[in-house]
Amino acid sequence: MLLIRAIVRPEKKDEVLGELSSAGFHAATVVDVVGRGKQKGIKIGGIVYDEIPKTMILMAVPDEEKDQVIGVILRTAKTSDKGAYGDGKIFVSPVEEVYTISKGSQGL
Repeated sequence: MLLIRAIVRPEKKDEVLGELSSAGFHAATVVDVVGRGKQKGIKIGGIVYDEIPKTMILMAVPDEEKDQVIGVILRTAKTSDKGAYGDGKIFVSPVEEVYTISKGSQGL
């Protein structure tokens, strides 16, 4: 099992979640976050904005579904054909255990 954390532009959140749901991936946790990438924020005039609003989408998926989920996110989160700075990142981490609280059982 894997945890996929996708950091995307807030304006792409609904589109990404919609495409994931259309592909059969309905379960997600969504968190509004702020951060900056390699470009160290955005400079407009003499002001530097280094806390850029983003949205983090978290999903636990079986290993064999990783490529499909990542493909949907990569296609949908881009702001243009070539992409642009600030379009986001995807992090994939192993998950050792998952428990469903309502059932008190292990697993999704």
